[in-house]
Amino acid sequence: MTIKRQGITKFFAKAYHHYSTPYFHKILQNILCVHNKSCIFTHYQPKPMKDKTIDYCLRATWQAVMKMYNEQAAQFDTTMATGFALLSIDREEGTPSTALGPRMGMEATSLSRTLKSMEERGLIERKPNPADGRGVLIHLTPFGLEKREYSKDRVLRFNEAVRSETSEEKINHFYEVIETINDLIQNKRIYNPSETTLK
Repeated sequence: MTIKRQGITKFFAKAYHHYSTPYFHKILQNILCVHNKSCIFTHYQPKPMKDKTIDYCLRATWQAVMKMYNEQAAQFDTTMATGFALLSIDREEGTPSTALGPRMGMEATSLSRTLKSMEERGLIERKPNPADGRGVLIHLTPFGLEKREYSKDRVLRFNEAVRSETSEEKINHFYEVIETINDLIQNKRIYNPSETTLK
């Protein structure tokens, strides 16, 4: 699946390194300064990013997105991580616990803490995996399904707000740059291993 199909928010949870185009800087700036009429976004005037490094732009923008989501989640005494977990669990079939970490880009320890908290709050329940006698499926409870819809609404509103402030051409360039970044990293085309080996 391409990043374009995953959506703006999901890409930010995984992408993090170097690349540069004017389109890329422009869309990052739009994400930081967009003003949603329903007040999801607070008024904020970012400094120009065109002279910043790409990793700084990614990090600063993702931190702003996380802050926004956590502020929304805090209204219901929860966190962004819980919201992403709710969206990552199959609402009909459940999801193997081992598949959630890679899907969310979360380490096992952090995921275990998040799932434990969700189970204590009655958002999820664990059931045996019929396809794997030793495996466990994470299912959403009715309460979890209710909160999943809330999380989904927040993510969609964020994406819609960014798109309303940005042309389709710039959005397409944005995704192209992000896919290039991931390709460079995943195929180890940035650093030569021999250059980073201590002698």
